[in-house]
Amino acid sequence: MIIARLLVRYFGFSLQDEAAVVFCGSKKSLASGLPMAKVLFSGHPGFGMIVLPIMCYNQIQVILGAILAQRYRAKMDALNGTVED
Repeated sequence: MIIARLLVRYFGFSLQDEAAVVFCGSKKSLASGLPMAKVLFSGHPGFGMIVLPIMCYNQIQVILGAILAQRYRAKMDALNGTVED
């Protein structure tokens, strides 16, 4: 997320483009990742321990995304001259 943000700023993209790159470029889904992991590690007795870090990472990503979304909204509202309720 940090690298994507720095690259977008370096190349001079707009704030809206920066938000799109940060959110779309860094997100991965457990909906597609877990079935693939289940195929790769089928029958492995430690499957739960293998996917646990991925599940924790996903939750951290969701929480961080919510915080960043609020910040981007505040920046965009300030640019557009609107006041948050």
